[in-house]
This record gives sequence, C-alpha cells and structure tokens, in this order.
Amino acid sequence: MNIEELQFICKGLPAVTEDIKWGNDLCFCLAGKIFCTAGLVPPLRIAFKVKAEEFDELTSITGIIPAPYLARNKWILVEDSSVLNKEQWEKYIYQSYALVKAKLPKKLLKNLPDTK
Repeated sequence: MNIEELQFICKGLPAVTEDIKWGNDLCFCLAGKIFCTAGLVPPLRIAFKVKAEEFDELTSITGIIPAPYLARNKWILVEDSSVLNKEQWEKYIYQSYALVKAKLPKKLLKNLPDTK
C-alpha cells in the first residue's frame, strides 16, 4: 500500500473529502468525520476504525497497534502496510467508512450525495 493506492480506494467511495490536519496527516472524511488517516511523513502509517470484535485480533498482528488516542474507539494503526494484502486493505477501509457512516445523524445523511 502506498499513498496513491490509499487515495484511490478512499476517494472512490461516495461523498468522501480529503483534508490535511495536524500539519502532516492526510485525512479521508465523510460529512466531516474521519474514517481513515495517513501520516505524510515516511514511513507510511495508516489508521482506521475497525469492528470491536476484530480489534484484538488485528492488534495482535506484528505491524498493527492500537491507534494512539483513538484505540478506545477501536481504531488501529498499521505501521507496516505489507501485513495486509490489497483485498484486506479494501475490506477494512470500506468497513471503516461504513462504521463512520452508521454513526451519522439521518438528517446529515439525507443531505449527502448517494452514499450507497
């Protein structure tokens, strides 16, 4: 996984915006809510939300840790992008998007372009 591949996956989802926050973090958002973030300073480290039941299993993999400051909300930080294959990357990024989308107020969802 590299930054261009990550952008391709994230920006392919409906209503996604891209922003740089905190000086050097590329954030992918839905209605202003972050679902994936990547540090722009090498090495590439990517954080995203996962299902509660997957959190412990994923963080037991070498190269994946609980995301600092966000772990209580079941966010992980992938420090070594090679530990996940392309299909896994897509699955977890799409899933993070869906988890964030599910928490948005219905009123806000109505005003978004088609989000499937």
